[in-house]
Amino acid sequence: MVPIPEAPEPQPERMHFDTPLPLKSGAVMPPYDLMVETYGRLDAARSNAVLVCHALNASHHVAGRYGGDEKTRGWWDNMVGPGRPVDTRRFFVIGVNNLGSCFGSTGPMSLDESTGKPWGSRFPVVTVEDWVDAQARVLDRLGIQRLAAVMGGSLGGMQALAWAVRHPERVAHCVASATAPSLSAQNIAFNEVARRAIITDPEFHGGDYYAHGVVPRQGLSVARMIGHITYLSDDAMARKFGRSLRSGALNYGFDVDFQIESYLRHQGEKFSGYFDANTYLLLTRALDYFDPAGEHDGNLAAALAPARARFLLTSFTTDWRFSPERSREIVRALLANRREVSYAEIESPHGHDAFLMDEPHYHDVVRAYFGRIAEQLGLAQEPQA
Repeated sequence: MVPIPEAPEPQPERMHFDTPLPLKSGAVMPPYDLMVETYGRLDAARSNAVLVCHALNASHHVAGRYGGDEKTRGWWDNMVGPGRPVDTRRFFVIGVNNLGSCFGSTGPMSLDESTGKPWGSRFPVVTVEDWVDAQARVLDRLGIQRLAAVMGGSLGGMQALAWAVRHPERVAHCVASATAPSLSAQNIAFNEVARRAIITDPEFHGGDYYAHGVVPRQGLSVARMIGHITYLSDDAMARKFGRSLRSGALNYGFDVDFQIESYLRHQGEKFSGYFDANTYLLLTRALDYFDPAGEHDGNLAAALAPARARFLLTSFTTDWRFSPERSREIVRALLANRREVSYAEIESPHGHDAFLMDEPHYHDVVRAYFGRIAEQLGLAQEPQA
């Protein structure tokens, strides 16, 4: 087997936008920054661009490593890069860190120039649609009028769908994985419990904890633990942890007894060390608010009617957070509009997180789909290094 070459080291860029951004809420985002990272080369016709939209706790850093450090490998490195399903020898891939995030784009941690203090609790609520409009400005800056594809998983898949509806003339293909046309009541409930864990942390200070030099670490850790449970399947937890004990015996107390408890605490503590609590509130609210059918009396087909792209949707059998049925809802709505749709339901034990993992069938589906896009565009594949 020929080894897959390593991608060149990515170079993140901070793009500043002076023109205020109108938000869906009616608020206006004053001048702001977005962190952007690109991979591959834009062809002469500017036709081979692929926008990758990130999920809740990811960023613009989609692929590659900084300084060769394995710990900095991009969040979708197994999907994007030379020789990967989205092959950067053919495609020019763009990653954008969304407004409100905490990885360099303007967010609650950023200084509000009007006050000289961090935005904190005053940062406006942003939506999936707001992110898409901001991303469109990035494409304008790059001189890209039309995307070969927009893609994402989970919350990123929602953005991909919004792109197809909001800017139909700019999207040739929409690739959405492990996503949904809206959150179920159960999903909103999980998000609310996670938010309450943060908001009721004594160190939260109404969202203005920066001024106090503290972080609501306990609340954010619990929020991450709640979220992490929903990303895994029962089968995956059973296989990985079962009822294994951390020390081999019960302690008959309320500290860690089971390996799954230790794992969740570790994930929560690690997350609270690098993610911003206000960002977590904003991004989970954006998930809650996404509901294109809500503006059409619940008619998803009517909501998706403006789309002109071709679609690939993938779901995973053990994903109970964004179940396959939710993807099938999207498929039926698109077919009602006579759109071209490919759909794959992937057997996987890994739950919602499967879209981030090395699932061979899933990767084969995406690779074949992008191979057809490349053929349509006449993109030659460069030889492997």
